[in-house]
Amino acid sequence: MATKQSNPADKVEQWDITKLVPYARNSRTHSDAQVAQIAASIKEWGWTTPVLVDEDGSIIAGHGRTLAAQRLKMTQVPVMVAKGWSDTKKRAYIIADNKLAMNAGWDAEMLKIELGALDAAGFNLELTGFTGDDLTQAMFGDLATEGEADEMSENYSRKIEAPIYTPKGDKPRVSSLYDETKATELKLEIAEADLPADVRKFLIAAADRHTAFDFRNIAEFYAHSDAATQDLMERSALVIIDYDKAIEYGFVELSQAMLKQAGKFKPKAGTDDAE
Repeated sequence: MATKQSNPADKVEQWDITKLVPYARNSRTHSDAQVAQIAASIKEWGWTTPVLVDEDGSIIAGHGRTLAAQRLKMTQVPVMVAKGWSDTKKRAYIIADNKLAMNAGWDAEMLKIELGALDAAGFNLELTGFTGDDLTQAMFGDLATEGEADEMSENYSRKIEAPIYTPKGDKPRVSSLYDETKATELKLEIAEADLPADVRKFLIAAADRHTAFDFRNIAEFYAHSDAATQDLMERSALVIIDYDKAIEYGFVELSQAMLKQAGKFKPKAGTDDAE
């Protein structure tokens, strides 16, 4: 008589980790880097999802968590026992458990807001599983292609000749260049509002206009930066590359020799430079 199937989540038990047996034909792989991520997650939040095993201790779901527990030198782990499952049912769930999670998508704008809020709170974002390029993509989206960047630069201004920016003091901290407080608060309010998805996406994009930039610090940061960073800052319209405007707004000091050479230097009457 077949054993009655139970709901594995009805009971969580603590098992000696040596009783757990990995499924030899598991098609899901776990790199050392991913196991390290899972281990860091367990250290941060503890066990939130027990390992699913059959009555004999064969792992059905939780191979990565088990490897992470071994790395952390844990002797016991929480398990749920799938009782009465046929071999076919177990083999199918080993695949389904991994594939079903992969089929989920992301609300890109909402993810950006949540990661931004966590970053503002000083949380280690790599604990979320997003790292490197994936994290950059999630927080800032796709960067414009080179052709698109050239087209956008035409819409902003035409660069005639780069001025010389002279550092006035120490290089400012990046955190002093901008303030996202108001933009983040507005985005959170928009995210919680009962709005159609397309309207929410539009308003969230518009909310970025409330990011406050400190252009004096940005100019000083620019003056201390390498050529590649300066180029990206210019293409992002973060620095003014028109001579008269740069002087007018007092963002940076320009080399007078450079200005004279370009025919843009206009000394004030009564100064030593006036002719």
